[in-house]
Amino acid sequence: MPPHVVIIGAGFGGLEAARALGRAPLRVTLLDRNNHHLFQPLLYQVATASLSPADIASPIRRVVSRQLNTQVLLADVKAIDAAHQVLLLDEDDEMAYDYLIVAAGASHAYFGHPEWAVLAPGLKTLEDALAIRRQVLLAFEKAERAHDEAERKRLLTFVIVGGGPTGVELAGALAEIAHYSLSDEFRTIEPEHSRIVLIERGPTILPTFPEPLRRAARKSLERLDVEVHEGGTGVTAIEPGLVKFDNHTLAAGTVLWAAGVAASPLGASLGAPLDRAGRVIVNPDLSVPGLQEIFVIGDLAVFSYQGGTPLPGVAPVAQQQGRHAARNVERLIRSLPTRPFHYVNYGNMATIGRGSAVADFGRVHLSGFIGWLAWLFIHIMKLVGFRNRVAVFFEWGWAYLTYQRSVRLITGLGTKEG
Repeated sequence: MPPHVVIIGAGFGGLEAARALGRAPLRVTLLDRNNHHLFQPLLYQVATASLSPADIASPIRRVVSRQLNTQVLLADVKAIDAAHQVLLLDEDDEMAYDYLIVAAGASHAYFGHPEWAVLAPGLKTLEDALAIRRQVLLAFEKAERAHDEAERKRLLTFVIVGGGPTGVELAGALAEIAHYSLSDEFRTIEPEHSRIVLIERGPTILPTFPEPLRRAARKSLERLDVEVHEGGTGVTAIEPGLVKFDNHTLAAGTVLWAAGVAASPLGASLGAPLDRAGRVIVNPDLSVPGLQEIFVIGDLAVFSYQGGTPLPGVAPVAQQQGRHAARNVERLIRSLPTRPFHYVNYGNMATIGRGSAVADFGRVHLSGFIGWLAWLFIHIMKLVGFRNRVAVFFEWGWAYLTYQRSVRLITGLGTKEG
């Protein structure tokens, strides 16, 4: 019987690991609680009605269908019993493994205020994106019916907490909806007068970008009338209908969270050293200290062996780690020593609305329309599946030419929205 390799999570890291092991003489089992792989960098475009869920998601089984050594199972891993090399699954099931690659990812972190989660949803899953899309579109509909001017103003105030790429992209997309997509569709309200506020507790938005690109991003946001608040005390309270930050109290109909992540609780079940966010502090080869047969990658791993600071939780890091962990598993099977991981940074990008983006490719910095073209091309090419690439290309082309977003459907009206 060939060795059994189990991969937890079919995100960027887990899927790359599975692909890398596709021809190896192994039994590979890929576990995920969803049946689809999600292209998370474009999730905000589902949330802001630019793309449909099917445009950025692909069935996991289809992606690995040609790998005869790979089985995909829909399962939720509850804990890892490393001492007995067994996974504890939902429905009181268990699964033994010889080697394990943990790519379980992360969820939202509210910095000690879990009660904010209901009032300020984050963006990690398709369900999150659809709920946010519903809340955003309903805000305009409710404002159109509102009789009180103060209530109308509140409903048309949108607050995004967190000035990283997700927060900046959300702010730009919301401003674009208000200024262009909905500008002539209502009779009582003027969507272009919506107030969009971006709050970053740190000293600057897009902290991982060089200052010239941060400056270009600010100018793009200002052109869209987005209010940017940087370097203050951050959000101190979120209550129904209002946000408190930097000694301000702002009435807001929609608050979106893009400020932090919390590691999957699976890391704690390994008994390995963790950082303050619950991430596993891995060895240079991505293995868990004292557990050579287990590798942890992506958002769940802390890798600080390049420059002394942890690698960011972005897709390229997870993908490269997934491939490297798979190669180290193969080396262990052949009784060879594992090799340390080295991350190659090919660039960092963020888009700010229509025809504007910033891109950091090391010595090459792009911004404005040229940066947006680079962002568009790279994201289309990285999508999984030819159908998704074609669909997204035409959706973006149509939106650019007409200023319209074709997925402005409000569903799930039975749920309560702020």
